This record gives sequence, structure tokens and C-alpha cells, in this order.
Amino acid sequence: MFDKIKLLASDTAIYGVSTILGRFLTFLLVPFYTNVLSPGEYGIVAYVFSLIAFLNVVYGYGMESAYFRYTSSLEIGGKEQNFTTPFLSLFFSSIFFSLIIIVFATPVAQAVSIPSQHISIIKYASWIIFFDTLAIIPFASLRMERKAKVFATIKFLNIAITVVLNVLLLVTYRYGIEGIFISNLVASILTLLLLLPTIFKNFTKEISLPLYRALLKFGLPYVPAGIATMMVQVVDRPILRALTDDATVGIYQANYRLGIVMMLVVSVFDYAWRPFFLSHAKEKNAKELFARVLTYFFLFMTLIFLVVSFFIGDVVRIQVFGHYLIHPNYWQGLSIVPIVLVAYMCLGISGNMVAGIYIEKKTPWLPSITFLGAGINVGANFILIPLYGITGAAWATFFSYFIMVLALYVIVQKFYPVQYEFVRMLKITIAGTASFVLHFLLVNASFDIALKFSLLLIFVVLLYGLKFFEQSELQKMKIVFQFLQKNS
Repeated sequence: MFDKIKLLASDTAIYGVSTILGRFLTFLLVPFYTNVLSPGEYGIVAYVFSLIAFLNVVYGYGMESAYFRYTSSLEIGGKEQNFTTPFLSLFFSSIFFSLIIIVFATPVAQAVSIPSQHISIIKYASWIIFFDTLAIIPFASLRMERKAKVFATIKFLNIAITVVLNVLLLVTYRYGIEGIFISNLVASILTLLLLLPTIFKNFTKEISLPLYRALLKFGLPYVPAGIATMMVQVVDRPILRALTDDATVGIYQANYRLGIVMMLVVSVFDYAWRPFFLSHAKEKNAKELFARVLTYFFLFMTLIFLVVSFFIGDVVRIQVFGHYLIHPNYWQGLSIVPIVLVAYMCLGISGNMVAGIYIEKKTPWLPSITFLGAGINVGANFILIPLYGITGAAWATFFSYFIMVLALYVIVQKFYPVQYEFVRMLKITIAGTASFVLHFLLVNASFDIALKFSLLLIFVVLLYGLKFFEQSELQKMKIVFQFLQKNS
């Protein structure tokens, strides 16, 4: 059993590292876009990619999950049929959808309010979704065959090619926002070419109609849940655009992306957490262990929140080759960064609490929680954006994640009760809030960085004063401190 868990951990590490590196590369495009695109142009890009996110769910119609379900058991058809049947299904349906979009590109652009001079990006987007859809089953096959390194390498190359082509097309050839979509399209095509060996290896001329019916029956119910997930993640962009303008969406998108540090922290934790709680679920003190993990993780997230909130204004003003890291046209949206960070913190907390769902095999509850979050997000956006603009959109995202955490906690406690250390977490919240408020009151254009570090020290001192640390923890910290002194 230990060997199996070790293999799982190894694969998880590969997927995790590649995902983190990929997201970091993608993040590098944010400062690049803010320096080569106007907020209005960046807003159009963000808006279209939010629409692509929804269409990806429709194009895929749950076939990936269905493939995993039936190829793992082979209860209907052989291995090649379980690959070919969903692959051909996605091929014919996606080519049909994309051709419809291309033929009716002008009315589609008008329907989604894309300026007439940018109608071409509708066509590019349709082909991007087409090629990405064709890659779904081959990528799933690599995961089933435990070819994590191949999977991760192709994914990383996709992002690297996209980044390089973005710089080339926007800076050297000055393609404008069309260059962004061309870059993504070329990367998607090259990705599919890299997957051809996997496709040829598993392809067969024989398809199974009973298998196809089973795949549809299993996969289609995933579509509403998938759309709800996208609504939680990106519905704020279309709503914000409908209620404001492209420039506002561009400013919002750039500053929302600055929350990547917390997103990466949560992602790394999730990759490590899932195999961890599954391997410790049967231990006698598992629930106490899970509660303590959440306490420490919440402490770490709070520290990240303070560091990013304190220093993000200094970071965006760093000049590289004569350009600010983030163009001044986007600085007015910096106030949403702390809100985005707290929203990701809620996502991190839910990632810990979801352990009970998986351990007790109560996953049917998850779509309901996601639908709740989606509804809250949509409603809050329509209420708050007219009142507070991009700040309202950020708060809407926070409220959706926060309500999802509360719902998850209430549901999980019914069948897997965990006594979380809420008193200790409250002390972290008090200390963090006090430090953040002091920063908010004291910050000004000439605010000394040394004072910001002092506020971080105040956070730790407040924790000590609130008696957050247990004696055993203080003893361990003392040992570590003494060790560092001896080796310094």
C-alpha cells in the first residue's frame, strides 16, 4: 500500500509542479499585456476568454469524466473502443459547433457585443476550442496510463509556446489583440500534434454504440455542474462588461490576476492535501490531524495575505527596461487585490474541509454547493457592481466562495464531524485584521518598506499576546531558532 501511495505522491508532485510553472508563465503575460494593451483592449480579451471557458464545458459535455469511468472498468468494449468512441464523438460535435460559429461569426459577434473590427477573434476562438476539445481524451488517456511526465511536458510546452508567440506577435509584428488568439490557436494545434502518438496508439475503426449511449448518459449530467463551476470562476467578467465597459473589465482582470500568489499557495496545498488525507483517513487521530492542518494552513495563508497586501503597491511600481511591472493605467484597481486574496483563502479552507466528502464518498453533494456559489456570485455581481464597480465584483467573488465554505462545513459535519480549532483561527483573524488595518491607516506614497516589515512583526507579536501558540509549538520554534543561531 505504501508503494501505491508513494506512486500517487510522485505523480501528484509532477502534475503540481508543472501546473504551478504553467500558471506562473501565464501570469508573466499580465504585466506584458498591461504595457502593450489599453485597458479596453485587455478587457475584450478577458471577456472573450471567459466566454471560451463556458464553451469548453459545452464542447466537452462531460466526456472526460465518462471516459475515466468506463475505460477504468472496460465493462463495455475494449480499451481502444473506450478511447475512440468519445474521441470521435467530440471530434464531430466540436467541428459542427465551430463551423456554426464561423459561418455566423458576424451575428455571433454582435450578440456578444464584440466590436466589428475584432470579428476575427470569434473565428480564432472557435478553432481554439475545437483543438482544445480534441485534446481532452488523449490527455485523459495519458493520465490513465500514469504518463504524468509526458502529460506535464505537453501542457507546459503549450503555455510556453503561447507566451513566446504573444511576445512575438504583439511586440514584433504588432498584431494587437488578434495576436493573442492566434498565439493560443497555434499552441493548441501544436499540442494536438504532440498528442498524435497517443491518438494513433489507441485509435480503432471499431466503435461501440452501447458504449456511446453509456458515455452520454454518464457525461451529460456533468454539464450543468461544469457551467456552475465556470460561473463561480469567471461570470464576473461578462456581468462587469455588461454593466460597465471594456476598460473596466481590463483593469479588473489585471488586478484580479495579481492574486496569483495565493492561488498558487492554494493549488500547491490541494495537490499535496488530497493524497495526504486519503492516506491518513483511517488513522485514529485523523480528524484531529485534519483540524490542525487547517489551522496551520490558515496561518500561512494569512501571512501570505499580509505580505502581498502590504507590498503589491511597491511590486507593480518596479521598473523593468524602462517600463513599470504593471502599467499605471491599471493601478486604480489595486484595491481589489486584498479582496481577491481573501476569496482564494476561502477556496483553500474549502479544499481542506472537502476531505470528509471524499472519505465518506458523499461527492453528489458537491454540485449542489457549486450551484449555490454560482447563484450567489451572479446575484451579488448584479447588486454590487452598479454600487461599487470592480470592488463590487471582487466582493461578489468573495461572498460566493465564503458561502460555499459555510455550506460545505454544515454538510460535512453531518457525516464526518471535525472539531476545527476555530478559537485559534479567530486569533489569527484578529491579529491579521489588526495588522492590515494599521497598514491601511498608515500607508502613503512615502511609506517606508521597513515599517511594512514591522507590521508583519506586529502580526506575530499579536499572535503571541493572544496566546495562539501552544507550549509545544513555542518549544519547537525555540529549538529551530537555536539551530539557526548556531549555523549562522
